[in-house]
Amino acid sequence: MPEEHTLDPTQQSRWRPLRLLQATMDADIARIHSEGRIDGLRTNFVMELLRLHAHGPMTITELAESVGRTHSALSQKVSAMRAAGWVRTVPGDDARSKKVTLTDNARGIVGRLAAEWRATEAAIADIETEIPYPLTRVVTDIEQALERKSFHDRIAEKLAQDPAWE
Repeated sequence: MPEEHTLDPTQQSRWRPLRLLQATMDADIARIHSEGRIDGLRTNFVMELLRLHAHGPMTITELAESVGRTHSALSQKVSAMRAAGWVRTVPGDDARSKKVTLTDNARGIVGRLAAEWRATEAAIADIETEIPYPLTRVVTDIEQALERKSFHDRIAEKLAQDPAWE
């Protein structure tokens, strides 16, 4: 009888522990927001809110480029942020364009969000002093490895060796 991991490949995962760690840390940030009575805020909105506060109204394209995301991803996020009452759209420089701007509600909390961002970064720096191989170094090393050969190419190479992929 085959081993369980050959029937269910999800029983093995090098990726899942990292995703679970990030989800746990993200949940702790959400708890900080909740304890600070910042209700209805998704943790993944914070960077965009802080960026809009620092740089003023931006088009979705400008905001997407600013945070390193695609236009499509940011368009969806802006819709969710608008529905939650954190941003609104206003006319842009010409009749066809719109800019994303903070609502009064968002402007009322951005100082606290900036404080949370700084505290989070400081906490991560503290953690990195406690471990032998800092996460920032891991990320840099993985990025360098992916510059040598992309993740796509690595996966495609492995699939070419797997008869189940044919």
